Amino acid sequence: MIRNLLMLFVASLPLSFAIAAPAPASAIVVAEFIHEPGAYPQCHASTIAETPDGGLVAAWFGGTHERHPDVCIWLRRFEHGRWLPEVRVADGVQHDAKRYPCWNPVLFQPRRGPLLLFYKVGPTPSTWWGMLTTSPDGGKTWSEPRRLPEDILGPIKNKPVELADGSLLCGSSTEDPQRGWRVHLERTTDLGRTWELIRLPEATNPFDSIQPAILTHADGRLQLLCRSKERAITTSWSADRGRTWTPLVPSGLFAPNSGIDAVTLADGRQLLVYNHRDPMAPAPANSKVNALGPPAGSVRHAAEDWDVRWPLNVALSDDGVNWKMVLTLEDQPRKDRYAYPAVIQTRDGRVHITYTWGRVKIKHVVLDPRRL
Repeated sequence: MIRNLLMLFVASLPLSFAIAAPAPASAIVVAEFIHEPGAYPQCHASTIAETPDGGLVAAWFGGTHERHPDVCIWLRRFEHGRWLPEVRVADGVQHDAKRYPCWNPVLFQPRRGPLLLFYKVGPTPSTWWGMLTTSPDGGKTWSEPRRLPEDILGPIKNKPVELADGSLLCGSSTEDPQRGWRVHLERTTDLGRTWELIRLPEATNPFDSIQPAILTHADGRLQLLCRSKERAITTSWSADRGRTWTPLVPSGLFAPNSGIDAVTLADGRQLLVYNHRDPMAPAPANSKVNALGPPAGSVRHAAEDWDVRWPLNVALSDDGVNWKMVLTLEDQPRKDRYAYPAVIQTRDGRVHITYTWGRVKIKHVVLDPRRL
């Protein structure tokens, strides 16, 4: 039913959704790898933040392969014009006879207070739990990690937004084998000590959606953009600072079953980084094995579309509704793809994007948004 609705929706889309507008190459200011193969075979799910002194800090998870117990959180700092050596900042060790993999780090620097690093620990996404560690000095030293309250996972992949009152609104989600994938929000007014859980209303035809990115609009509304199994980027809106939300519906953007991220620029435009997908193309069958490796097993529905994680694109919008593709970051087919972007805008106006490159490298790209 959902797929039929999506196909009808495609027929009504503005032409700008389907045609890529090439951007000047000069929009890319820097393109570099900030993790190369070395101490561990695979890496994934990067995150990036700006520190109070204008430096950068980036993190990701790495180990033998996703879900392996040796997967830890690794971090690099950028200071005085160079990236410092990467260090391990968190692991899933429970005691000397048991450890679990780490997942999906999320860095965030609030206006006041320490740098926050959220991440997950546990055997699978359906059973993991949220963790938080903090740094008072821009990532040089870290507090003892602590577990978040039961049912609170923290930002599941993408950065929070800090509202005018100083509260953090975190996009989160769950991956329940019976109920499916469901998006929710988590709010903290005290940098992670206490939490409020905010659920989205169920739609008539619910989407299997996770990993929301949060955008802010000049009229005070907030917007979610979410990954889904149904090849649609789904969206929801809030007019009361994130306390209530509309049901998820198709945004008009299409992508494979892969992570996205977005940011509201200082000039008011909305910027999205995602794997563009032709909505009319068939999905490859049983491709989760190719995307995540043999431990992931198989998937029942070919429409889950795990495998086609190229090209990697940048799109812009003035209103969060009408989008125009403006830049292709990667477009060469390769075995392990380009995926899980993270994006921020720093105080100098530049846009920083990190993403997984073939599951063996983390790439960092800097854009001048005035040239997009």
